[in-house]
Amino acid sequence: MMRLLREPLLHFFVLGAAVFFLFALVDDSPEPMAANVLEVSEDDARRLAAEFTATWQRAPSPVELDAMITHFLREEVYVREALALGLDRDDAIIRRRLQTKMEFLTESGAEAVAPDEATLEAHLDAKADRFTKPPRMAFEQILLDERVEDADLDVLLARLNRGVDPGTAARPTLLPAVLRLSPKQVVDGTFGIGFFDALDALPMDVWAGPVKTSLGRHVVRVTERPTPQRPSLNDIRAQVEQDWRAELTATLREARFNALLSRYEVSLPDPEKVLGQ
Repeated sequence: MMRLLREPLLHFFVLGAAVFFLFALVDDSPEPMAANVLEVSEDDARRLAAEFTATWQRAPSPVELDAMITHFLREEVYVREALALGLDRDDAIIRRRLQTKMEFLTESGAEAVAPDEATLEAHLDAKADRFTKPPRMAFEQILLDERVEDADLDVLLARLNRGVDPGTAARPTLLPAVLRLSPKQVVDGTFGIGFFDALDALPMDVWAGPVKTSLGRHVVRVTERPTPQRPSLNDIRAQVEQDWRAELTATLREARFNALLSRYEVSLPDPEKVLGQ
């Protein structure tokens, strides 16, 4: 008996039993709810009341809160029974909603990260094309009368550059004779696709051309063509941080998915076999 009492393994079992006994005495955690028990707690009711207050800017009356509790109870019954029947398994809307919630849990981590100056500056340098204003151009244009021959263009351009009015060489049009600094989308949207690029090849501050569009031939004088410049971080900090956070969110989402996927042994069908090809 004395030999048995000195056995370390016996001491281990006795100590373990004592620990579990003490834990049972002091443990005040609630008993797990049975599957067929439905309890709407006071915390649930307070949450419902808070949601009502946030929506209507006033506290609910006892009658209104009682109606919300009844509605919550009805919802809980139907949700439990639907899950028990497996109605969530093949429902595309529910599956998408669950996916969205999982992605939200992952992406919320990105919102908690505060980037420093160096991080944002590096992102701005790496993605400068996203933040640099698109090329713009300002110009004057004249739509030529169809009777103007190509051989007469040099003389007409020389006269225009001396400040002489084009006279009958110009054809009436609803197109603007002067366009202020505008990006490519605006220029091409007004004069036709390719007009901006054609003007980009013309010299500055002299009448040149012609540039052809679906309406005819235009002579153009480009008056402004500023070189696109990348703004400083101070000017567009909020935009840069938003773009950086969006990239971080996408990275975290993909990393989290791959981590979750690694837990599974995946087997996928052959698309060609499924389609009978």
